Amino acid sequence: MGDKLLDTSQIINGLAVMISFFVGYKYALKRGEACAKIDESPSETPEGAAVAVADKTYGGFNDNYKMVLVVRNDLKMGKGKIASQCSHGAVGAYQRAVTRTPRLLRAWENCGCAKIAVRVDSEAELMSIKRSAEQRHLNTCLIRDAGRTQIEPNSKTVLAVGPAAAVEIDRVTGHLKLL
Repeated sequence: MGDKLLDTSQIINGLAVMISFFVGYKYALKRGEACAKIDESPSETPEGAAVAVADKTYGGFNDNYKMVLVVRNDLKMGKGKIASQCSHGAVGAYQRAVTRTPRLLRAWENCGCAKIAVRVDSEAELMSIKRSAEQRHLNTCLIRDAGRTQIEPNSKTVLAVGPAAAVEIDRVTGHLKLL
């Protein structure tokens, strides 16, 4: 045993580790393909009924997920105010996603929790983005300020969209400029 570089038990242990890795990897790939076959078309609901956010496919290894924070630029908020409003939006969207889109939330967490801040120039534009996101069954969270510091009470400051697949969010917010 002293003159051997590797003994049999080390070789067997190494092979067991490699085999278990490839079996797990193959299982994960199959699971990703199965989830991709989920019907992504929204179900028909009567007008006025609450529409559930579609918890679409759980992403594969190379999928990209993000959350976009749409900030109103016309309010002339300070940097700290923008940071706090974006934080409220991110937390609010996260809390809604926990119950509404848990698989998308896990996929977003596994992809690094990307958050992108973009700007709009009016409340009307912010609300248009919100309607468009909701029509596509994306998770949204609209933040209204309490009005204790820089801006008027009940001002709509930030809209968080997502977390969701980057491709889906880009269809709604892809035209907006970075903050």
